[in-house]
Amino acid sequence: MTVLDLVAIPGGTFRMGSDTHYPEEAPAREVEVSDFHLARTTVTNAHFAAFVAGTGYVTVAERPIDPADFPGAPAENLVPGSMVFTGTSGPVDLRHLSQWWTWLAGASWRHPFGPGTGIDVLGDHPVVHVAREDAEAYASWAGLKLPTEAQWERAARGGADGADYTWGDDPEASGEALANHWHGDFPWRAAPGFGATAAVDSFPRNGFGLADMAGNVWEWTSDWYVEKRHADVAPCCAPRDPRGGTAEDSLDPRQRQFRVPRRVIKGGSFLCADSYCLRYRPAARRPQMIDTGMSHIGFRCAAPAGQSA
Repeated sequence: MTVLDLVAIPGGTFRMGSDTHYPEEAPAREVEVSDFHLARTTVTNAHFAAFVAGTGYVTVAERPIDPADFPGAPAENLVPGSMVFTGTSGPVDLRHLSQWWTWLAGASWRHPFGPGTGIDVLGDHPVVHVAREDAEAYASWAGLKLPTEAQWERAARGGADGADYTWGDDPEASGEALANHWHGDFPWRAAPGFGATAAVDSFPRNGFGLADMAGNVWEWTSDWYVEKRHADVAPCCAPRDPRGGTAEDSLDPRQRQFRVPRRVIKGGSFLCADSYCLRYRPAARRPQMIDTGMSHIGFRCAAPAGQSA
């Protein structure tokens, strides 16, 4: 087994969420978490390859598709694949993300950009195209788990309670690069060295010594997604080790035809541009359907205090 480097994260009370950015981050409130450990980096292609070699595991993106699950779908669409970022040829209307996302048959963690591509030189990059089930399977094999949303955010803040970014309150200065988010003109012209995943631990670590808690890839958590967190907690009290809602709560009310539960993903990715998605921040959160991996979603593992990988 390829061993993950676990970092001890001190428990305590911190301010979770934000009232000044996107609505799904509110309300900001005091939350308490217990001591725990979190992997210093996301799981890499090399880590995941060791897991697959040892278990024969097949990811969701690689499995044959049952036509019964997609009645009426054209046969040519019923093949394994995944969603891949494809930059546009020039400026586009940012309200329509379908312009830079393409479903590619044959795309998977082994072939992150579609058939004919591989990970031979990407061993130290985050594994991507992993659905929630795939991340859980790896964590179980490693004797670990996925972090809760509260654990993840506590760790991402690195002790800088209430700060906007993993490094503090101020955004990057001109010419400064503190995280792998989109530098350049989104989604068509990235600055040199940006616009794709980077090797893990390529940017400055946060106050807890964790790498890439902002940008690079979104990360799965173990919480079901709900729009308003802690709605059932008395305002007087800081909830201890809070969790999300239920699978039913997480269903998207705007897309009732898709009854696929959603989990919380955190941290933003290499696609987060200030002009479009300012979510490479600790408070940022998004829902993700559990059966869908993409080329900008990965994960890292957690463990109770005292456990080592």
